[in-house]
Amino acid sequence: MNHTQTNPAESTAKHTDHHEHDHHAMMVRDFKQRFFISLALTIPILLLSPMIHSFMGVDWTFPGSSYILFALSTVLFFYGGKPFLTGARDELQERSPAMMTLIAFAIIIAYLYSTASMFFIEGTDFFWELATLVAIMLLGHWIEMKSVMGASRALDELLKLLPEKAHLIQKDGTTVEVEISKLEAGDSILVKPGETIPIDGVIFEGTSEINEAMITGESVPVAKTKGSEIIGGSLNGDGLLKFTVSKVGDDTFLSQVKRLVEEAQTSKSKNQRLADTAAKWLFYIAASAGTITFITWMLIRGDLAFSIERAVTVIIISCPHALGLAIPLVTSMSTSIAAKNGLLIRNRLAFEEARNLDAIVFDKTGTLTKGEFGVTDMHPIDITEEQLLSTAYSVEVNSEHPIAQGIVRRGEELSLKARSVTDFQSLPGKGLEAKIEGKTIHVVSPGYMKTEKIGFDEDTYEKLAKQGKTVVFVLEDHKLLGFIALADQLHDNAQKAITTIQSMGIETIMLTGDNRRVASYVGEQLGIDTVIAEVLPQDKSEKIQALMKSGKRVAMIGDGVNDAPSLAAADLGIAIGAGTDVAIETADIILVKSDPLDIVSLLKLAKATYSKIVQNLIWATAYNALALPLAAGVLYSQGIVISPALGAALMSLSTIIVAINAKLLKIK
Repeated sequence: MNHTQTNPAESTAKHTDHHEHDHHAMMVRDFKQRFFISLALTIPILLLSPMIHSFMGVDWTFPGSSYILFALSTVLFFYGGKPFLTGARDELQERSPAMMTLIAFAIIIAYLYSTASMFFIEGTDFFWELATLVAIMLLGHWIEMKSVMGASRALDELLKLLPEKAHLIQKDGTTVEVEISKLEAGDSILVKPGETIPIDGVIFEGTSEINEAMITGESVPVAKTKGSEIIGGSLNGDGLLKFTVSKVGDDTFLSQVKRLVEEAQTSKSKNQRLADTAAKWLFYIAASAGTITFITWMLIRGDLAFSIERAVTVIIISCPHALGLAIPLVTSMSTSIAAKNGLLIRNRLAFEEARNLDAIVFDKTGTLTKGEFGVTDMHPIDITEEQLLSTAYSVEVNSEHPIAQGIVRRGEELSLKARSVTDFQSLPGKGLEAKIEGKTIHVVSPGYMKTEKIGFDEDTYEKLAKQGKTVVFVLEDHKLLGFIALADQLHDNAQKAITTIQSMGIETIMLTGDNRRVASYVGEQLGIDTVIAEVLPQDKSEKIQALMKSGKRVAMIGDGVNDAPSLAAADLGIAIGAGTDVAIETADIILVKSDPLDIVSLLKLAKATYSKIVQNLIWATAYNALALPLAAGVLYSQGIVISPALGAALMSLSTIIVAINAKLLKIK
């Protein structure tokens, strides 16, 4: 067999995702650099500007100062204005003018008119306006980009779930370590106890229990034997397994999940931001008002210089400096407040949509539950509960099985002392066996009891099983001492979170790969509106999309690999901080403290943030509503016309109000 072949899908995914992340980081650095250089150029431009001299009542001109002013403004226009000029080109190519087009339009008019007034016509220079507009807009974009994390690294994190190498069984029976990318269908692989399954396959020798919780959402390890399929990325239990590789490359389970994530991320709706909507209409208003102003004054006075000056003033005033900071300042504040409340915002556009949610879909294991088992019921026979637990605890303390750890935790809570154990052994798919003080102790499954034909209270067992609980039986020399029921423990604040969310008029849905009995029991305890269980990982995102197609705005909350496509597909993807890196990297929001109640804080903050954004946009554009008609000369006959100096003062006041208002953001 040829084991030198690489997996092009993996290398391409890594290259693409790293490229996107590096591109975002490069853009943040670029805006930062352009802002500080533009700020350094703005200071001498203001000091040399005749308009600023007139406003301050000073004269700092000197021979050649106008040429220096022109040179500095030219450098700032082309260097500082480049992102807006190229952005405007892209927006116009897409026939969707927005913020970049508005800014570019204003700085082009300011630069061309100021240059013309300096060398060719009589008029007022607007180099100071050009400089301050570019510097403030660069600051706003830098703040905005800094407050939002980079492109998702979910695809890289998926690949990290797999070990780099596998134990390949050669024809002579010996094993050799090879890279995963070199495996082919039909290869024989050895997996040792506790190792991660390196690739999808079918077992041909051995038995074990596989923990597939992070892959499928199933909370209880699954018994696997000859002929069973196993998934790459899941965790092997105590058994030694040999399996045949069944799928490689794009056909593996994780590759399919990766493809679903890619599709969901690329197809996710890109809602236009409020600032872009405002900018689009301001662009149309600026172009129309400037043209109308020019034509009107040419018809009235026939004075070309005066008409151009009025038109240019109108166009420049149409691009308020405060608009560039209206949203970035609120974004920066909301990001800071979110972090203090255990929320990490990765996608601001999706975060803003949280105010409009109709339904929140929860994964079960690790999201509403802790993903760890705890003792819920004990049924001793002719002994005390403490004696029953002590016997089971003494045996289970030697096992890493999730069920065993649940019993161990309860024993430690009660400060029980483990008795001396000998001849300990695991019975794959059945339980544990050991000797305590010469007596044979079994802690086993219902299947073992039925196989060995040992009687037990089946009515009580069925009642516990219907509640989604896992039951283990404790035997001493094949005599039943009693049985212990365990269940995945609910998160402490899960109940309060569900109740509060429902009181906000939002539907709650549980979507899980776990079995129906377990899911229904948890759903009843929490009062979830709808429970959807036994959903295959690849079908989860389809359920989310179906809800969205029905007209609902949907948030998905999860922690496992199987949740990644759903998190990417939903209007808002929320990951539990204690979950897999794959889920975290795919999500729009991360609950750092893994507390479901933080979702309530998220919803409240989203509404408060949106309210502040609207308020700031009103403050930012109210200045235009006042200044535009005056700049156009509506009251010119009464001797009232806005001067560039007054325009600058109003602009500064608008910017200050926007900044103060953003600082007042808080969660109610």
